[in-house]
Amino acid sequence: MKISIINGPNLNLIGTREPEIYGNQSLNDFLLTLQKKYSSIQFTIYQSNVEGEIINEIQKQGFDADAIIINAGAYTHTSIAIADALKSIATKKIIEVHISNVYARENYRKESFIAPVSMGVIAGFGLNSYDLAVQALMI
Repeated sequence: MKISIINGPNLNLIGTREPEIYGNQSLNDFLLTLQKKYSSIQFTIYQSNVEGEIINEIQKQGFDADAIIINAGAYTHTSIAIADALKSIATKKIIEVHISNVYARENYRKESFIAPVSMGVIAGFGLNSYDLAVQALMI
């Protein structure tokens, strides 16, 4: 199985950014642990702060990967273009993830343009949200 994990803006700062919300472990360190845990899965991991680069990666991975786990960060709530890119690819196994519980935060975070094109949404379980997404894809 090939799973592409695509991350959006500011997720490169996880581990130092607002640790009371996002924790102290870096996203890169966690994802390396995830790769070791699921050694039979081929992961590609990508992060960008730039919307167009995220769209390019979705288009690149979306015809090769079996599934995409996407944490588009703030673009979740603003980017119709990212949602359109996800709709346009061959891969239909898409899971939206969030480290924090976006539904317990600001009202604007409760709107997702990605959820309607996803199999499901996993939010609020810290970095383990990514692990839960992998487990859901293995069902």
